[in-house]
Amino acid sequence: MLTFAAASLVLIMIPGPDQALITRSALAGGRRAGLLTMVGGVLGLVVHVGAAVLGISAVLIASATAFTALKVVGAVYLVWMGVATLRGARRTLREDPGEEAPATDAATGRYVRYGFLSNALNPKVALFFVTFLPQFLPATGNVLPRAMALSLVFAALYLLWFSLYVVTVDRLGRVLRRPRVRARIEQVTGVLLIGFAVRLALQAP
Repeated sequence: MLTFAAASLVLIMIPGPDQALITRSALAGGRRAGLLTMVGGVLGLVVHVGAAVLGISAVLIASATAFTALKVVGAVYLVWMGVATLRGARRTLREDPGEEAPATDAATGRYVRYGFLSNALNPKVALFFVTFLPQFLPATGNVLPRAMALSLVFAALYLLWFSLYVVTVDRLGRVLRRPRVRARIEQVTGVLLIGFAVRLALQAP
């Protein structure tokens, strides 16, 4: 379990689409927006856990057509988010310095959706639960309880790491939300999201 937890934490900490989207949300809407995007990411993980348990992920990985379809949809989504972030950077430069816009009730669903779609449409997450997770399951007996326990550990580590990350971004908010600084971060984030999309599109089944 400790080996799995350590390996999972390393994987979670590696910069990727989740971190880029959570950064984007935390800068745009503050701590609550960043946490909502994180919650959406966890919900996306739940989809893959359920699919792995039901065997759907294995079918997805085995089918080149299904894998490619999900990969293309995920890549298009990341490009769309990247372009939106780059456009947001231009708007940020025209804003007056001040506190972030609050994550209103109307925006809540949008922030959750950002994180959910980022994970739910990422075949690499499915690949993780089909290839990495089974290495820590017993060779015989009922593996379902163990698989669910490991999935919960992964989700808990995801929540812990990104909660700390959002708090850090929020604490540095006074500096990070200065129009020029925030615009630069948004520009980098937008380019990274597009880069992640390209890497995802080139991912082999």
